[in-house]
Amino acid sequence: MGYEQILYEVDDPVATITLNRPEFLNAFTNQMGSELRDAVGAAERDRNVVGIVITGAGRGFCAGADMKMLSGITEGTDAPATAAPAQNVADGNAGDPTWGDDLRGTYTYLMSVPKPVIAAINGPIAGMAVPIALACDLRFMANDAVLTVAFSQRGLIAEWGVGWLLPRLIGSGAALDLLFSSRKVDGVECERLGLVNRAVDGDVAAVAQEYVRDLAAKCSPASLAVMKRQVYQQLHAGLGEKEREAQRLMVESFDRPDFAEGVQSFLQKRPPNFQRLPAE
Repeated sequence: MGYEQILYEVDDPVATITLNRPEFLNAFTNQMGSELRDAVGAAERDRNVVGIVITGAGRGFCAGADMKMLSGITEGTDAPATAAPAQNVADGNAGDPTWGDDLRGTYTYLMSVPKPVIAAINGPIAGMAVPIALACDLRFMANDAVLTVAFSQRGLIAEWGVGWLLPRLIGSGAALDLLFSSRKVDGVECERLGLVNRAVDGDVAAVAQEYVRDLAAKCSPASLAVMKRQVYQQLHAGLGEKEREAQRLMVESFDRPDFAEGVQSFLQKRPPNFQRLPAE
């Protein structure tokens, strides 16, 4: 298919998928999600591809969900970003269905692609882009790139399975700190936390591509596929249920006033005015 919101390039042995809305810091849309999944499926089927690198065009990786789309949800004019669940995508399009339904979520399907998938975080990453990056096998991040989960500041919850993924990488205390505060952390701190594998000074996509080339030169693709399946099938117990729960909770959050306030305060460039929890 022809892509409008991503770029797809294969340079044996690397497939590079670039989120390509640089004028919007590559803010994520339903169309971008569909194109990403199609490109990952193409890379999965391409024998020349040993590993997949996902990065962003311009100065950002992905600023999270497109704010116009979120604003449309609060006004009832846009559908939530749950419109294309993994179950509606043909088996083989992206991810091996024999790995089990728990690894075939809307974005966690990346964990069932039998090739290494690396997020090359070249610039700001926020919101729903964070769980997408966490579903990749490895994360390389520019030293000065900034990450924030942002959900608490939009009246949302730990969506798309991030409440399961994040604590398994950095522990519950550090995960709750990032989720509660939505504070910004750079690549150096992300590496210290264990959130990314490597903080990079320079072209992070080039570093990720070279990593794949090194794998292709030295390692068995069949072994990589088996080991990836071993790790996730033994680690993932309960993920499918929790990712589906996160989708349900996210839809519920769309109806709360905190969501509308979170979006509007962002668009109006003012501090949000969230209500405190009621007394018991």
